[in-house]
Amino acid sequence: MGGKTAIATGLVTGVVAGGLVLGGILLLAPAIPAASDPPATAAPSRSASPVPSPEASPSPSPATSAPASPASPTPASPVPASPSVPPQTGFGVGEPAPSLRVPRVGGGEIDLAALRGKPVWVNFMATWCLPCRDELPAMTGFATRYEDTGLVVVAVDIREDEAAVDAFMRGLGVTFPVGLDTDGVAQAAWGAYALPVHFWVDAQGVVRDGALGGIGPDVMAAGLRTILPGVDVTP
Repeated sequence: MGGKTAIATGLVTGVVAGGLVLGGILLLAPAIPAASDPPATAAPSRSASPVPSPEASPSPSPATSAPASPASPTPASPVPASPSVPPQTGFGVGEPAPSLRVPRVGGGEIDLAALRGKPVWVNFMATWCLPCRDELPAMTGFATRYEDTGLVVVAVDIREDEAAVDAFMRGLGVTFPVGLDTDGVAQAAWGAYALPVHFWVDAQGVVRDGALGGIGPDVMAAGLRTILPGVDVTP
């Protein structure tokens, strides 16, 4: 998506499993990882408050600079370009939502285009992701409480086996639709390079809000208000 609101930026602090740790958030390289390489979990962030890119430290003023060494200065080594810097995760607020068509746990499919006319909350997650697990009970509660508004809540599991995902969701009492992005195509289309990540899509198919990282009921309610106009959404 062009013109996305970047929300995962920071200093490079290390290289982990083919991705970069950016400000404590692990982002995957653009190439679709193998099924055994899980995506990253992330700290909470809202689309309205992107994490600012780090600024370079200012050079000292001439009055406070240390005297130059009489020895010949050694030229600074060029900073090598990263061979595979992943794109920044973004929400694309105000833009049409990307395509989303994935198999559904239990049979059938989830097709965002077929849900046009209904507000949709899309969550990318995985069973191994602890923040993802912690969010699901609250998400189930919102899905039940606001079902009569036409709200559809959808979770999309990234690159995992259907049987494992089904057992996991049943164990948590999840009742809303769960999709399987086994090949990472939906993950790439939505820029979901850190988990969990949420998108709130209005009835016209436009992304109205997003959140990255484990979020609580207050943030969930705020996202829902952007796609449920006139509805008194409470945490």
